[in-house]
Amino acid sequence: MDLSTFRAKYTTKNIDIKDLHQNALKQFEIWFNDAIEEKLLEPNAFSLATVGNDMMPSIRTVLLKVFDEKGFVFFTNYESKKAKQIEENPKAAALFTWLQLERQVKIEGSIEKISKTESLKYFLSRPKGSQLGAWVSTQSQVISSRALLEQKFDEIKRKFLNKEVPFPSFWGGYIIKPLKIEFWQGGEDRLHDRFLYELQENNSWKISRLAP
Repeated sequence: MDLSTFRAKYTTKNIDIKDLHQNALKQFEIWFNDAIEEKLLEPNAFSLATVGNDMMPSIRTVLLKVFDEKGFVFFTNYESKKAKQIEENPKAAALFTWLQLERQVKIEGSIEKISKTESLKYFLSRPKGSQLGAWVSTQSQVISSRALLEQKFDEIKRKFLNKEVPFPSFWGGYIIKPLKIEFWQGGEDRLHDRFLYELQENNSWKISRLAP
């Protein structure tokens, strides 16, 4: 299939460095709130890229659940492929793509587990079905059929009927601590606006404009 003529025209007004907040996390919050106000589908969904010892990159979509001055938090199975890659190489990249706003945000940094207390707090806030699902899924492992998965779910559902679902030790959160955050705004004639924030030793952010 030839997609050489398949293209969209960006029409958003150009932005300048003076339009940006000096703090990268505050600028992210501004854009994230714009995505919410635009009623985008899953504005907290982002692509997470990790690389293990085999040097083969792997990417998947996860959901952002917390962000603050410390970084960006998501939750997963600690026995999954991504968890094994993170253990081997505790660095990651994340990409938020908000096409309706003609925007992207790219994040690069270190990654580590959050505390068990923080993971438990979030686990208890989840719907019971999601809590049960964490117990059922041996994430990234080969399974014979969906029927088997549903059977396991029914079994554990009956096991914890009218009971609190215990917190699984193999499940919890990770935080990406950003070293670089790039904000990309689509521009007319492919003259996109790109601004790179780089964390400095004094915890301030250096902002540079990049060529599109």
